[in-house]
Amino acid sequence: MNDTTLIEFVSYDESVPEVLDAIGAAEVLGRQTAVLIKPNLVNDSPFPITTPPECVEAVIRYVRSCSQAEIVIGEGCGEMTLETPDIFDRLGYTELARRHGIELVDLNHAPLVKLQNADCPVFKEMYLPEIAMSHFLISVPVLKAHSLAEMTGTLKNLIGLVPPKHYSGRHGSWKKAVFHGRMHQSIIDLNRYRTPDLSLVDATVGMAEFHLGGAHCDPPLNKLIAGFDPLEVDRRGAELLGLDWHSVGHLK
Repeated sequence: MNDTTLIEFVSYDESVPEVLDAIGAAEVLGRQTAVLIKPNLVNDSPFPITTPPECVEAVIRYVRSCSQAEIVIGEGCGEMTLETPDIFDRLGYTELARRHGIELVDLNHAPLVKLQNADCPVFKEMYLPEIAMSHFLISVPVLKAHSLAEMTGTLKNLIGLVPPKHYSGRHGSWKKAVFHGRMHQSIIDLNRYRTPDLSLVDATVGMAEFHLGGAHCDPPLNKLIAGFDPLEVDRRGAELLGLDWHSVGHLK
């Protein structure tokens, strides 16, 4: 079993099982009873700014091929003018969930647990959804450059877990704007409380300049990255974007 694998993309139906098989995911998933799939649906912009439902659908099929686990799709959007169910509708996730008989959970309004860690410089306490703690967490982001974090991968994708009730306000109008203050350390702190159990990064295109717009990677990156070590997964993603991961604050 490999901790992290990167493959050339052919199609979601073919390549998602290939990359997950390469890291031995079937054996691990076969032991699970409840799985939470967390795409990156920061707003209602289509792929490659957000995770395409076709990628998540391939993950659902893979999980069901090797596990009897309950599967839930959860996200908490960052867009101030929309709620997560609006984004589920606009990006095709409501229809995806209907086809597969899967529950969609708005993590912005889910029941919470309060956690504490005195070693975290920014968040010595943190509120996270109960479901994120009770379920095996599969993070399925798209790979993007980011104006504050330098890149968006699987570690930063978990900002979607945090509730706006506690993390909006300062540093902008985004629903999770508190993270903008000390972005890199905030990502590190968050992942000390909860980090992905399994990551699948859609690097089939890649955003080269900015996480909400700008140029696509040219040529497209045409890769999928999967692994159980989210830090190593993101380091591989940084390299695909032409970044030195040693210079990315939350990847050092």
